[in-house]
Amino acid sequence: MTDPARPTLRPATPDDEAFLAQVYISTRPDLEALPLPPDQRAALLSFQTRAQEQHYTSHYPGVERLIVELDGVPVGRLYRWQTAAHQFLLDIALLPRTRRAGLGTQLIQEELRRAAALGLPLRLHVEQSNPARRLYARLGFELLDDQDTAGVYVEMEHAPGHG
Repeated sequence: MTDPARPTLRPATPDDEAFLAQVYISTRPDLEALPLPPDQRAALLSFQTRAQEQHYTSHYPGVERLIVELDGVPVGRLYRWQTAAHQFLLDIALLPRTRRAGLGTQLIQEELRRAAALGLPLRLHVEQSNPARRLYARLGFELLDDQDTAGVYVEMEHAPGHG
């Protein structure tokens, strides 16, 4: 068995916007499956993509929007944000052809090393039903105590020196 390729990260540029939209759309099969005419479905997906990007830039000033590459080929995105008290993994998404091959785990482990080097906990939000939640738990993330687990999302944290 060969080792998975090491991913690299680079800042997203305006030239990456179409790729970033492609990555986002690949995570939304629920929207792609809506019984809409193709032009309406495309308009909805475009609107949702712009709305998500606007949310990140308006709620997380200075968000790092990074492109995940394998051998120089874009395969995903990773968005992170830092405050004086926390490092946040805001979004990690890979194109379907690169999922379930250990790449996401490598990226998260690198973010854990980065946060630990800064002496900060790494936090993230995840949908309750997202299978990635099990991965986060295996990597040592724990639910924050003040969770409203009736909501769609939960917040998890990996403290420095944990696991």
